[in-house]
Amino acid sequence: MKIADGLTILELHINNGVYNLVLLSDANCAVLVDTGLPGSGDALKSLLTQANVDAAALSGIILTHQDIDHIGGLPAFLDQKLKVYAHPSEQPYINGEQQLIKVKPERMDAILSQLPEPQREQFETAFLSGSRNNVTDSLEDGQVLPLAGGVTVIHTPGHAPGHISLYHELSRTLIAGDAMVVAGGELHGPVPNFTPDMTTALASLGKFAAYPIDTVICYHGGVYRGNANQRIAELAAQSDK
Repeated sequence: MKIADGLTILELHINNGVYNLVLLSDANCAVLVDTGLPGSGDALKSLLTQANVDAAALSGIILTHQDIDHIGGLPAFLDQKLKVYAHPSEQPYINGEQQLIKVKPERMDAILSQLPEPQREQFETAFLSGSRNNVTDSLEDGQVLPLAGGVTVIHTPGHAPGHISLYHELSRTLIAGDAMVVAGGELHGPVPNFTPDMTTALASLGKFAAYPIDTVICYHGGVYRGNANQRIAELAAQSDK
């Protein structure tokens, strides 16, 4: 789904779920935001092809945070030369140096046991060996990336320590990651059961007030349009309750 020039949603359907990944592109590069669950690689590459992007020529991948449904497809791209971006607080987890905060070892074993052997080995090599530097570039709050006319990094901790959202100024679009979700046509804060620090997560939403927003893209739930800034302010105010 094209949102604006240089900004496209790739709807990844896997394991009975729908994940709204974003492709940022211009004449010089194409960068994917998040990568789905483990085993998503082939489906992702097919979606890129449908979006007229050669997966082998992908310039980079931005990971909004460490959750397994965001980093799971990354191993399928690590054999090619590309940049992988993340906030410094997430890098030890994405590099396999520390255990993912929300996935206990027994849960990880259950997830990987469902994968074909080559994909399981690929995931284990990437994330469980602690021997790779998967992340090549750090992202800092306020940093402007020269992608699709300019994308601003917004550090929005709470759902994860180094969770980031992205703002595409030309289209006034917020790529929220898991900072918010869309459910029943309404915009909500992050899912409490998967948000270790809900107070901080809601307070982080206050940072979006600095940006005029016409469209919000949530990884879970997709697109929200309407009085986005007003609704986000209402959600952020809940951090005081």
